[in-house]
Amino acid sequence: MSVALPQGYALREGADPVAAHAYLARSYWAAGIPLETVRRSLENSFALSIVHEGAQVGMARVITDFATYAYVADVYVLEAHRGRGLSKALIAGLREHPRLQGLRRWALCTQDAQALYRQFGWVEYPYPERMMTLDDPALQP
Repeated sequence: MSVALPQGYALREGADPVAAHAYLARSYWAAGIPLETVRRSLENSFALSIVHEGAQVGMARVITDFATYAYVADVYVLEAHRGRGLSKALIAGLREHPRLQGLRRWALCTQDAQALYRQFGWVEYPYPERMMTLDDPALQP
């Protein structure tokens, strides 16, 4: 499901950690995250970003081994740029990227974007008894 970007927007590999931090530090899932943590997360994962007039206005990051598994994280589009299909373009860009083909499983967590991901085939995990997490309460927003 390719999604065309509106004129003036471009999809690119990589992400600007300072721009990503500016959004993530105020997001519900990473509130207060330090810039250095964002830098490290981007250095150790695969990201696509959307640029408009030279500025990063959206991003999606994937934690992956590029062979079997991908976890989608930190998907955002700045408020002033929403409603233009940019989040769909990010997700389509990830799903179609040559380095991310043939993966056995994709996963993600979201509080409010289920409708977006369902458009790309995601479903609620059918076997919650198989999934476990270990969260550090000291690091939760």
